[in-house]
Amino acid sequence: MNVHEYQAKELLAAQGIPVPVGYAALSVDEAVAAAGKLPGPLYVVKAQIHAGGRGKGKFKELPEGAKGGVRLARSVDEVRANAEEMFGQTLVTIQTGAEGKQVNRLYVTDGVDIAKEYYLALLVDRGSGRIAMVASTEGGMDIEQVAHDTPDKITTILIDPAQGFMPHHGRALAYALELEGDLNKQGQALARKLYDAFIALDCSMLEINPLVATEDGKLLVLDAKMSFDSNAMFRHKDLEALRDETEEDPMEVEASRHDLAYVKLDGNIGCMVNGAGLAMATMDIIKLNGAEPANFLDVGGGANKEKVTAAFKIILSDPSVKGILVNIFGGIMRCDIIADGIVAAAREVDLKVPLVVRLEGTNVEEGKAILAQSGLPIVAANDLGDAARKIVAQVREAA
Repeated sequence: MNVHEYQAKELLAAQGIPVPVGYAALSVDEAVAAAGKLPGPLYVVKAQIHAGGRGKGKFKELPEGAKGGVRLARSVDEVRANAEEMFGQTLVTIQTGAEGKQVNRLYVTDGVDIAKEYYLALLVDRGSGRIAMVASTEGGMDIEQVAHDTPDKITTILIDPAQGFMPHHGRALAYALELEGDLNKQGQALARKLYDAFIALDCSMLEINPLVATEDGKLLVLDAKMSFDSNAMFRHKDLEALRDETEEDPMEVEASRHDLAYVKLDGNIGCMVNGAGLAMATMDIIKLNGAEPANFLDVGGGANKEKVTAAFKIILSDPSVKGILVNIFGGIMRCDIIADGIVAAAREVDLKVPLVVRLEGTNVEEGKAILAQSGLPIVAANDLGDAARKIVAQVREAA
């Protein structure tokens, strides 16, 4: 689960981490009111979307030369003008894709006199099984280019979760950022607080870009991007309340309500599979046969009829889907339950695209009988290879 920058900063501030004063706004008037609470005379107006690269982003509806999604304003009137221009517009960044994201929230913060920008992130390094603290002296909007051109300017510090954060980790971070004097002490203290926040909030990623040293010698978190382990949300009902579903794909939101693992893709063959590994293999074999999967959808090992019906309806709600491949290996899940769900969903949504079903495992004969007796145009497959060939052929024939 992701949150907006202003929400991430509020969470960090609650952990004693220094952030600039700022206020979220859902309208132009709220943005102006937010500026009125700040000392000025310099303000920063930031578009709030779940994507990085906002500063260099472009608004679809505005002229090519228009400013990006992070803007400086030197008066309250400029704050209003920027807010009027940004609200409701579609911001395209390097991370949104060409479709972009609509700006429905702004964040107005106090301006900061910056002496130096740094990059700092914490994330789970699955290769080592440790938490990685990634740092660079070259923070700012071009950090991706730094990583590509000069990877030696990026330092990774691994922290064993069994041991936890130790003083030498803080010293290593301060050294990597080339901090001296009081800034060195601040850097060590900040590293520990960020690590503690990362653990306490069950984060999967915490990125600060930039972390800045101000002209008066303070370290300050100027921007923050935070995501959480969805499997840990049962411990954090307060964090669940921060979820902004308007930033997510509607089909993925609906899938999450039914505890389905769903990711929309760019192809035209919908997939419903039980088990992540089998789902990946199903997508691979579709591609092997010259087509593209429209989604990853894992209904899990213990799905019931209602869950299968919901999964089927989610796939069909995607207008790009021109055919569906159901690939189920019944272990804990019974094939007859899958078949009941498929038939119920197909009847409810008035199925108009080819459907190929491959069932194997527990109660497979009962499941096949249910499909055969349904009266629906369902094509049975003997194995996964046969299923992939049949659905690809039927989609091409229908086109």
